[in-house]
Amino acid sequence: MLRKDREITDFKAIVDVLERCDTLRLGLFGSDYPYVVPLSFGMCVEGNKVTLYFHGGPRGYKTELLAKNPQACVEGDIFLKVEPTEHGITTRYESVIGFGKVEPVTGEEIITGLQSIVDHYGFSTYQVKNCQGFPAVRVYKMVLTQITGKHNLK
Repeated sequence: MLRKDREITDFKAIVDVLERCDTLRLGLFGSDYPYVVPLSFGMCVEGNKVTLYFHGGPRGYKTELLAKNPQACVEGDIFLKVEPTEHGITTRYESVIGFGKVEPVTGEEIITGLQSIVDHYGFSTYQVKNCQGFPAVRVYKMVLTQITGKHNLK
């Protein structure tokens, strides 16, 4: 990281940024170009391990690319504002980048993953196993093997 003064080194602070993100962007290896797709997501944190969950349909470009190469990157950010400073104009933000392998989940972990997604968006009382679309959804997890944070706060 070029600007070490902006690096977030505390794991709990990085998790805090992730918890406040509305959307993650998943970067995959495409055929000719990288492929980035926005995701709704949920997460579970155990110790210093972050597991992200997201969902998708049974078919599609994301599904095809993950089948070919499950190695991926995620990025999440919180845009705060743009403002003038004594050195010019700067953006105030918080961001996280993580790397890991994406895997489809099966069995009871499907419920765990979907519940973590609805929990993330404030619907903890919603019972995902009663959802009509549940049988058609594919749920994935990504255990982050690397995670970094960066911010530019006042």
